[in-house]
Amino acid sequence: MSVDGTRLPVAVVAGLHADARRTTVEEILRTVPGSVALHHDLTSAVDSAVHRTVRDAGGLLGSGDAPLVNDCACCALREDMVPELRRLAEGGRHRLAVLELWDSVEPQAMAEVIAAAGAPLALTGVATAIDPALVLPYLSNGDDLADVGLAAAPSDRRTVADTFARQLEYPTVIAVVEDSSCGHGGEVADGTDDALLAQLTPGVRALRVQDGGLGAALLAGFDVVAAAARLHPACALLPQECDEHGVSTLVWRRERPFHPQRLYAALEDLTCAAARSRGRFWLAERPDTLLSWDAAGGALCVESAGPWLAALPEAAWEMVPAERRVAASLGWHHEHGDRCQYLTFTSPGLDRDGLLTLLDSCLLTDDEYAAGRDGWRQLPHAFDDLLDPVI
Repeated sequence: MSVDGTRLPVAVVAGLHADARRTTVEEILRTVPGSVALHHDLTSAVDSAVHRTVRDAGGLLGSGDAPLVNDCACCALREDMVPELRRLAEGGRHRLAVLELWDSVEPQAMAEVIAAAGAPLALTGVATAIDPALVLPYLSNGDDLADVGLAAAPSDRRTVADTFARQLEYPTVIAVVEDSSCGHGGEVADGTDDALLAQLTPGVRALRVQDGGLGAALLAGFDVVAAAARLHPACALLPQECDEHGVSTLVWRRERPFHPQRLYAALEDLTCAAARSRGRFWLAERPDTLLSWDAAGGALCVESAGPWLAALPEAAWEMVPAERRVAASLGWHHEHGDRCQYLTFTSPGLDRDGLLTLLDSCLLTDDEYAAGRDGWRQLPHAFDDLLDPVI
């Protein structure tokens, strides 16, 4: 069966919480008749191959190995999964194919590959499976994936925390599995864990696997363009102001630019102030560059995300995605346009007052602001090593 009689619905299920992910997939196979799961185990990549399995509710249907591509296990997964999914579609026996991703594989890249493949495949859902009691420990884990045996390629420099954050923030469904067997010593999620998860994932539907409904949610449809826009720094769907069960989200918005040297000096304190912080910002000496802020696990990534909309000629605006134009219009400033500071910090025990004071102290003073852009460009370029590294 397919969504329109010709295409096989495909749902992606990701998650670093391996036990929760497996429980989720087993529940889908049990409750959705005619469903089948495809999984590539990247653990065996040390033997120059990725192990593939296909199973349904009754057990294993088949297995095989996919050779590495450029010594990259994740590349092998990409090369193998679409032909395998097409083979399942051509068989005509399945109502839903579940692509169960290996631990550290992020759902965005795989969802976009499936969406681009077209018929006979139809991407209908993306979920990340989690154990809520493990959300904070994983967001706080700054270990490199390579150090814990979860790297997908020799060049993989990601950490546990930033990988987990992206797994949480991309999908439209979070599959919640509360089970003491999920590898955390019998800890049980409480109100703090639930509040943290809810604040980190605005606009995402959280479903408790044991309550049912997951299969239907993963057949509802998925828009990869909208999903990418939700993560783009210029128009990201960020957490909202909240304080519940000891977990707080601070939303900090200002119009004045940062003093680069003072902000650089405060980076360590700001990075460690919250379990997760995200957003966009601007520096006085780089007034045309939209900068992204992405921090988890005590590590911060600062990158250029291109020009601010206000720095582009109006003729170029039609080339910018509509989501970004809408986001820019909501906070348009008569002088600065869409340039702004928009950062969010989410954590249990957040020191809101201290964080506000520190952030505000990094902005230009009245005298510095009055110097205008010509004066701003003369300020120290403290971020050159981060933004313009010498290769």
